[in-house]
Amino acid sequence: MCRSIKTLRPPVLPTEATEEDIHAAALQYVRKVSGFRAPAAHNREVFDRAVDEIAEATRRLLDELEVRGSARAGQRQEAAPAGQR
Repeated sequence: MCRSIKTLRPPVLPTEATEEDIHAAALQYVRKVSGFRAPAAHNREVFDRAVDEIAEATRRLLDELEVRGSARAGQRQEAAPAGQR
């Protein structure tokens, strides 16, 4: 794994990941996988699209993850109707 990519979920990250955090992680991933720090002009569109798609997938992942024992997981339980707990 690329050492520049940090864990973006609580409690490892004290607050929720920002859009900047998510984009930076996606960019590092695409750089690592492609082997290019910056793409040539003819590859810019596909490179940027990959970063955007990975950032979106990362956002969904972080939004949908349930981390047991975290404050966020506790909030989800409290919000659920009593019959679903």
